[in-house]
Formats: sequence, structure tokens, C-alpha cells
Amino acid sequence: MVVFFHFYSDLEEPNKLDTRPFFTFDITEPNAQVLAELRKFEKAGFDVDGILANAERLKYTSALKSEFVKQMEHPTDEFVRVLASPVHEGRFTAAILDQYRSLVKTAFRDIIRDSVQDRLSSALATTDTSADIRDEPEVPDTDVVTTQDEVEGFLIVKAIVSSVIKPGRVSMRDQKSYCGILADDNNRRPIARLHFNRATKYLGLFDGDSEERVVIEHLDDIYGFAERLRQTAIKYPAT
Repeated sequence: MVVFFHFYSDLEEPNKLDTRPFFTFDITEPNAQVLAELRKFEKAGFDVDGILANAERLKYTSALKSEFVKQMEHPTDEFVRVLASPVHEGRFTAAILDQYRSLVKTAFRDIIRDSVQDRLSSALATTDTSADIRDEPEVPDTDVVTTQDEVEGFLIVKAIVSSVIKPGRVSMRDQKSYCGILADDNNRRPIARLHFNRATKYLGLFDGDSEERVVIEHLDDIYGFAERLRQTAIKYPAT
């Protein structure tokens, strides 16, 4: 069950409740960012001026993020012109705009993918001298090839568990036989494993005493195990 709480203020007109909330959260899926915002309403540190200033920031930041996502998925003619003007010479006909609209969407996806891959490369370059609690040895990075399916599978798991732990605590460490998804980049804190280097794909779950491998046919099948992944991630408190 989804239970939303909405916070309103009078940012648009004094003494008149705004039509849109400046802060909304689902009480059934708390996360670190939500809790940090809620602490600002504690009696011990209640500051009306500070809350109003933060409310304005949240309102416009949320609106900008929403607009940015819309432009990524469905770029308007005006937005396409702004991005394409420095690289296109001549008039923007309807056909030219449609051509650049597709390129803009592709460019956004490439930027996000490249950013993720850069972070993953940095994480994979980090060595951990602690032994794997599962007694499965690591192999040199030169023997490891991280596939696009593994990257996408990692992002799905990270998105799922981000409701219970900070996304920055979720890391990926690829091995020769599997791709590990860890809390705090620690082999002793496994969240999941992606066994994708074979004809049949398996998702490794750790909400029990040992790893349980389940067959998945498509990457979207991972969402069917969202609650089990969250239960695993929440076992690892921040250090």
C-alpha cells in the first residue's frame, strides 16, 4: 500500500496555500534523503525561515528535474533548437528538427551510460584485500569483461534498493564467473549477483543463509524480486 504525505506552504501567494506541495514522500518507502528532509521539522531544531527557504529550493529543484526528464524523453522543438544550433548550419525545417530530436534523445542516453560506466570502471579498479565470505576468489581485471546486460542489471538493482540505503553505497564488482553487487564495496556485504555469463541467466539472492539463484529470462524480471533485494540491503547498516 502506498501512503503519500504532502507538505504545502504559501510560496506563490502570502497566506494562501499553494496548489502544489513542495515536498512529497511515501511513508512505506523511506530513504536517507527523505529522512534528512523530515528531520528539519523536528521540534528541537524547528526553524520557520529555514524551512521556507528549503521549501522554495525543493519546489523549484523538483520542477526542474521533472522538466529535464520530460525533455530527455520528449524534446520540444525549442529545446532541440537550443542544443542543435551550435552544430547545425541553416534553417530548422520540420524534418531537420525530427532528425535532431532523435539525436538529442540518443545523446542523453549516451551521457548517462558513459557516466555510469566511468564510475563502474573506478569501482572495479579499487582493490579489496578482505576475503570473500563465500570463498569465491577474485580474478584479475584483465580477465573480466563487463557486459551491457550486467551494467543494466546493476542499475536496476541499485534503483530498487535505493529506497532503503543510499544509492552511493551500492557498488558493482565484476568477476569472471559472476557480477557482484555490494553494499559499501565490501565482499562481505553482498546484495545480489548477476550470473549472466552463460546461456541461462541467473540472479543470485542473499536474503537467506546462503546464495539462492533464480532464473530470469529478461532483465525486467529482476523487479519481481524487489522486496527480497530490499530486505538484503537493509541488513547492512551504514559504517
